[in-house]
Amino acid sequence: MFSSRVKGLVSKVVPGSIGEEAGIRPGDSLIEINGNLIRDYIHYKYLIADEHIDIKVLTANNEYLMVDIEKGYDEDLGLEFENSIMDKPKRCNNKCIFCFMDQMPPNMRESLYFKDDDYRISFLHGNFITLTNVSDEEMKRIADLKLSPLYVSVHTTNPSLRIKMMNNPNAGDIQGQLKTLVNNGIQIHCQIVLCPGINDKGELDKTIKDLSALWPGIKSVAVVPVGLTKYRNGLFPIRAVNESDALQVIRQVEGWQQKFKKKFKYNFVFAADEFYLTAGKEVPAYDSYEDFPQLENGVGLISIFKKEFESIKINLPKDLEFYKELTVVTGVLAEKLMRGIIDELNRINNLKVNLYPVKNNFFGDNITVVGLIVGRDIIDQLKDKSLGSEIIIPEVMLKEEEYVFLDNMSPVQVEKELGVKVKISRVCAKDFIEKILEH
Repeated sequence: MFSSRVKGLVSKVVPGSIGEEAGIRPGDSLIEINGNLIRDYIHYKYLIADEHIDIKVLTANNEYLMVDIEKGYDEDLGLEFENSIMDKPKRCNNKCIFCFMDQMPPNMRESLYFKDDDYRISFLHGNFITLTNVSDEEMKRIADLKLSPLYVSVHTTNPSLRIKMMNNPNAGDIQGQLKTLVNNGIQIHCQIVLCPGINDKGELDKTIKDLSALWPGIKSVAVVPVGLTKYRNGLFPIRAVNESDALQVIRQVEGWQQKFKKKFKYNFVFAADEFYLTAGKEVPAYDSYEDFPQLENGVGLISIFKKEFESIKINLPKDLEFYKELTVVTGVLAEKLMRGIIDELNRINNLKVNLYPVKNNFFGDNITVVGLIVGRDIIDQLKDKSLGSEIIIPEVMLKEEEYVFLDNMSPVQVEKELGVKVKISRVCAKDFIEKILEH
């Protein structure tokens, strides 16, 4: 059930704000504004724009309260909410042949099995959507409210292939849907999950070409490799991206970039960092990622990290006052990249940094990225190692809202079992180096 209390729950009230002056407190739930049930944060912002608003509040003490507010037009109330969607989030109605959620192990947290496909979450949080469940009314709302940018999973512009890949007869007209959005002033970032032998090579070229026809409404396209866990029994047969596949994708993407740079003065399409690591190739230069439009998709993170590290490296100390030994945890795929950085750090006197790549036993050998490493694998593979006084893990290993690994273990549990302090580093060189050097 999606109760009003849960969905309109106030998590923070800005001190001195209109909301605080009106008596609204964290733990209260907003039920109605001017007699309207609140659908989502977008709707909330629309409803509070008026100069006079009446709010029905359910307090943390389960008492109803009517709040009458006079304010300036479009003046904010200073409220933040636990959930940005205050009615029922839209579920995905596709059965994609590559869906990662269908490859999850059993008996995990219920939230990990929920597949959202909600245009509001795309606008508010950058989640990718497929547009297969967006009604005409919702398309109109997107256009009227200028909900831009949106993030769309395209995968292919071949109608019959997209229907097959998504197991949804409504999936075929993606080019038409994108054109409608672009014509209404909506900017879009697209992704293509590449499945070898299915939507690669000629199909990939066609998709990139079709999407480029909607530039600049479609601002960027990211090509990312399919993720395959060991839990694929009974699912559509797909093989993992290998070195040859990765090299092919890189050649295609970089070939298109040369054309787009001349035509658009912008590279437009980008290959995920994972392709370069799989192919054993250096990631492109920092400037080739333009304004880094697809960082959350793992496109350009390595280039940023390397550039930051190079600028920091010249100011690294030659010595530490006291001896320090610690361990950095990474994924199998990133080991070579991190090894070079760790070697630089180990030139500092009195500092010893161990690097341990953790194999993903939880999801299987095909999953080699850092972000899907779980707490149990860290414990099992590091428990007999020389770790020093602490280990550093990247923040991407942890689920953002709950700060736990995907296997529901917390960093505190890892600390207890390994007997060392766990430090969490943001995915930026500055924070990483600070965590290593701090006492």
